[in-house]
Amino acid sequence: MDAKTYNAQLADLRALRDDIKRTQAALAKLETDRARRITALAGYEKAKAERIAPAAGLSLADVVAIAPILAPNRLAGNVSAAESAAVSPMPEPAAEAAPVDVAEEEPAHAGTVAPAMTRPAPRPASEPEPPSASLAAAPPAAAPQTVPTPPTGEQRTLPGIPQGPDGDRWFTHTANLASTHPNFTQQARSTVFLDTDAGVLVHRDQTFRLDLPTASAAEILNTVFHVLPGGVERIYITAGAPWHRQADQHPFLKDAVAAWLNADTPGWRTDTGRGKDRMAGHFVHPRNPVGRYQRADGEQHVEIRSAGEWFDTEGAEPAIIRDAFVLLWKALRHHWPDAVIMGSPSQTGRDLWTRTIPTKGQYADGYPVLSEELRGLFHATAGQGRTELITPPRVPEQLSGLAEYDRTFAYAKHTWKSGVGTPRRVTAATFASWSQKEQTKALFACGHWHVRVTVPDTWNHVGILPAPAPGDRAWHYPATPGTTFTTWAGGPEIHTALSNPRGPWKIEILDGILFDDGKPLDDWSKKLKEAWASLTAQADLNGDPAQRTAAHLASRAVRAILLYGIGAFAQRPRTVTGTTPRTHERDVPPDAEIIGFDNDTITWQRPTGFTRDPNAHPEWAAHIWSSARAALLSQRHRDDDTYAGALHAPPGTVIAFRTDAVYLTQPQNWPYHGQPGDYLHKGHLTGPVPAPTTEDELLALRDHARTALHQPRTNQEA
Repeated sequence: MDAKTYNAQLADLRALRDDIKRTQAALAKLETDRARRITALAGYEKAKAERIAPAAGLSLADVVAIAPILAPNRLAGNVSAAESAAVSPMPEPAAEAAPVDVAEEEPAHAGTVAPAMTRPAPRPASEPEPPSASLAAAPPAAAPQTVPTPPTGEQRTLPGIPQGPDGDRWFTHTANLASTHPNFTQQARSTVFLDTDAGVLVHRDQTFRLDLPTASAAEILNTVFHVLPGGVERIYITAGAPWHRQADQHPFLKDAVAAWLNADTPGWRTDTGRGKDRMAGHFVHPRNPVGRYQRADGEQHVEIRSAGEWFDTEGAEPAIIRDAFVLLWKALRHHWPDAVIMGSPSQTGRDLWTRTIPTKGQYADGYPVLSEELRGLFHATAGQGRTELITPPRVPEQLSGLAEYDRTFAYAKHTWKSGVGTPRRVTAATFASWSQKEQTKALFACGHWHVRVTVPDTWNHVGILPAPAPGDRAWHYPATPGTTFTTWAGGPEIHTALSNPRGPWKIEILDGILFDDGKPLDDWSKKLKEAWASLTAQADLNGDPAQRTAAHLASRAVRAILLYGIGAFAQRPRTVTGTTPRTHERDVPPDAEIIGFDNDTITWQRPTGFTRDPNAHPEWAAHIWSSARAALLSQRHRDDDTYAGALHAPPGTVIAFRTDAVYLTQPQNWPYHGQPGDYLHKGHLTGPVPAPTTEDELLALRDHARTALHQPRTNQEA
C-alpha cells in the first residue's frame, strides 16, 4: 500500500465513521420509541412478555428488563404485581431497577443501625393507621427479590472511602485554595437585547430594526456593530434561537449549535480571553449556548448568549426584557452597592456570594476548599432534584384527578445551614461507639452518609432514599417492601427515613462525612430572598402591564441566581469543547470524544478533571439538594402546626416528582403563604384522567391542569 492509497482509505474511513454516527443516532431514537411502546403495552392487564418479545424483536429477558411487571413468576419470585410496579426515573421509560442483594454487594462492610427518630405528624382522617414499625428493633428484612437487570447498563456501584489511613487522608482541605472576599469591583459590560426573528435590537432606550436573513453569528456581529459603531460587549438573544435554524441538517441539536458557533466569521475569531477573564472559547449547549468572539485585531470582545439562561422569554419583547434586567440590577444594588450583572445567573450568583464572605472573624481568611478526593466523591454520590414517574399498576390506569403542587423558590428555604470546617470521618465503628443522643445529633448535622437501607416489610408508600440505577448518574427510589440497597444520602434524607409519619426505615451506617454546622450562605440567600420578595410585590402591584411583566421576569432572574449559584458550588469535572478543521483531523486530541462534525469542522470534547476553583463547595450544594428532596416528602409548617409533602398524602395518590413539584391524584389542604418552600397549588384536573406512562404524557397533563385551574396571577409561579 502506498501513501496515496493509504490517505484515500483514511478518507473513506472518515466517511464511514460519519455514516455510523448518523445511523446510531437514528437507531437510538427507534430503540427509545420501542421501549416506550413496550412500557405502554405492559399496562394492559393481560399483557404477556412471551407475546411482546417476538413483536419487539427482543428476548424475553430484555422485555422484562424494560417492563418488570411482565416478569413471569419464575423470575419475580413472590413479588406481587403491585410490589413490582414500574417506577421510572424520567425522562427514560426504564422500569425501577431490581433490588440489590446486599449480601453479594457488600460482603465485608459491616454497618451500625441508626436509631429511630419519632415525631408527631397529622394523618388524613379518612386514611387508616398503618402497622407500626420499630427501627431500633427492626425484624430481619425479607429476602430481596430480583428481576433481570436492564441490558442498557449494569447496576451502578457508588464509590466509597478507602479503609484505613488511605481514606483518612481524604479528610483535609486543598492547600492554598479558599473562597475569599474579592479585592476588586466587577466591571459592567455594555449589553444589547436582540430578537433575531423580528429583527428588533434594543440598546438602552433606543430600538433599532435589523435585517437578519440568515442570523448567522457573522451577520449578527457585523450588523450590530454597524448600527452601534462604538461596539457592545454582550448580545442577549431574546427570541429566534438562531443556532437552531439548521437543526434539521444535523443528527443532534448540539451538532447544529456547534456548527453555528464555529461557522466562518470574517473579521472575527474565537475569543481567547482577556486580563483576569478566563472565559474563552465557545460554550456548546443545545439550548443556551455562548459564542465568544473578538475582532481579528484583538481590539474588541463580544459574547452572544441566550437570555433564556435567566428566565422564560417567550412572548416578551426585547424592551421588556431589558427593563427586567434594569429592575434586577436595581434590586441587587439595594443589597450589594457594587453588584454587577454578569453573563449568566451562576456567574452572578457566585460573584455576589463572594461579596458576603466576612472580612473579620473566624472565616476572615475565607472558606477552604475540600480535597480533590472528597470533591470527586460528592460529585459521584450526591444527586440533584428528584425526578420520578410512578406508573400503573402501582397507581390506577385511570386516575381520579391530577393536582400539581410546586414549591415556591424552593432552594431558598434550605440555605440557612451548611457544613463548614475540616470534615470528620465517621466509620461504622465510630458511630457504634456513640450514645444514641450523639448518633441522633450527628444525623441532624450537616453530613453525607454511606448507608445500607432496608425498606420496611409494611411499607406502602413512595420511596424515600435515592439508589444508584443503571446509567450514568441516574437515580431511582426503591419502595418495594423488603428491598435492601446501598447508597449515599444527606442528613436531611436520612432524618426523613428515620422519622417519617409512615414508619422508620432500617438504616445501617457504613461510613460518613460530618461537618460543623455553619451559615456561609445565609447572608447571601437572605439578600436574594429580599430582592425576590420586592420584585414579586412590584409584579403584583404595578399598574403598568409591561412593568408587571418586567418585574415578574426580574423575580425569576433572582430565583435563577440562587438556583444556579448553588449548582455552581458543586464544581463538576471540567469538560473542554474544541473544534478542528477536517483537513487537520490528526490534531484532534487523542483522548477527545467527537460530538459533532460537518464538511469543514470536527467538534470534540474531552474531560480535564477538577480545576483549582476557589469557590468549589460541593458539600453545600449536596446538603441543599438533600434538604429539598426531603422536603418533597415531609415538611413542617410551624406557624400552621401541620406538615406537607408526599408522605402526608394517602398511599397510592402520588403520581410523579419533578425537582420542586409533586403530582397527586387529589388536592391537599397544605398551607400556602407565598414564602420560599411553600407548596403552591399550580394545576388541577378532575378525573377520570389516564395515568401518564411517559414524561411527555405527564407534561401534557400538567399543562392541561394549569389551564383548568385558571390561575390569573402568573407571578405566583414557583
